[in-house]
Amino acid sequence: MLKTITIVPTILAGDTETYKAQVERCNMIARRVQIDVTDGEFAPGSTIDITSVWWPKSWETDVHYMAKRPSEKLDVILKLQPSLCILHAEADEDLMPIFRKLKDAGIKTGVALLRSTYPNDVRAYIEAADHVLIFAGELGAQGARADMLQTEKIALVREINPDAEIGWDGGANINNIRALAHAGLDVINVGSALSKSENPAGVYQALTAEIDKNGVVI
Repeated sequence: MLKTITIVPTILAGDTETYKAQVERCNMIARRVQIDVTDGEFAPGSTIDITSVWWPKSWETDVHYMAKRPSEKLDVILKLQPSLCILHAEADEDLMPIFRKLKDAGIKTGVALLRSTYPNDVRAYIEAADHVLIFAGELGAQGARADMLQTEKIALVREINPDAEIGWDGGANINNIRALAHAGLDVINVGSALSKSENPAGVYQALTAEIDKNGVVI
């Protein structure tokens, strides 16, 4: 029997007006949402600054902060109090002290792995994290094609930290979500498939139904 998998809508916006519109759309379909924010350096694209981030109180919010030096905005993250803060293993600084401060504040820790990052090379981060995000898209952008070869990392991560929640970010849609669901993930983040739809609630329901189907995975 397939375990319960959570579909988490993602928000990535370049201005506050777009951000507000995406918050309103997500609020109609889910209570767990991932907010993607860049520092203007780590990723080629730019988003609103993390100081402009907000969300409805009813949400369980994951903040995915794509930054070279996340410690510089740690005070902002601590004030926001997300449920989970995901930082990149490829950052220019040691994440362990940041993880400790997040945990002390009651915030779950997450580490994201770019496509070129091999899990065993960042073993200490994976062992310490509550969540490991397998990033299979393009930094700072939505709508990229999913690199399905990245699913091979799932078993490797599970060996390092059997208790970690494992998430996927990048190119999830109605055509591949069933294969992703059967690959051993706990969370599948969905961006453009929802944000570019005229009926995000309908798409969300269709994605959920596709995961629940039995039979051969194509």
